[in-house]
Amino acid sequence: MQRTQILLLPEFQALSSLLFLLAFCACDTHTTYRSSVPSYPVNIRINTYEGTYVHFKPEYPYTYMIVDKDGYHFNGQIMPRKETDRFGYAGVVVYIDGFGTYSAYDMACPHCVKQDEPVEVDGMLATCPLCGEEYDLGTGYATPQKGISDEALRRYYLIVSNGVITIRN
Repeated sequence: MQRTQILLLPEFQALSSLLFLLAFCACDTHTTYRSSVPSYPVNIRINTYEGTYVHFKPEYPYTYMIVDKDGYHFNGQIMPRKETDRFGYAGVVVYIDGFGTYSAYDMACPHCVKQDEPVEVDGMLATCPLCGEEYDLGTGYATPQKGISDEALRRYYLIVSNGVITIRN
């Protein structure tokens, strides 16, 4: 039986090596992310075409909503939550950043990790009442600003479809 040997030109060898390396090293940051904040279930749906939520849209940047054990906090009102809602470890802040993009974060400071002491949101900053760390929500990354914490707030998976925001982990 005769063996066939495949010969590749040097350009194709370099390209195939590069493609192999990219495929081998590619990783999903959503599944490899580690946080000091414990993983608690998150299941939130916000319909931006209903009731008080009609003003929770990208054309209103630097706007936020808090979802916690007491309900949905938005524009000075608290709307009741559903039995199926899950709101993470210390509550969830859903934020519209300066680019009009929605983001969702757990409200537990990753430095202090206290379930009963959530960060306090004011404008573009979320501030831990215990250690004083400030997290910049305006950029869409919730990164620490003072250097007290070395992690950003725990971020949750969010998708927007036909005006309905779904947040899960």
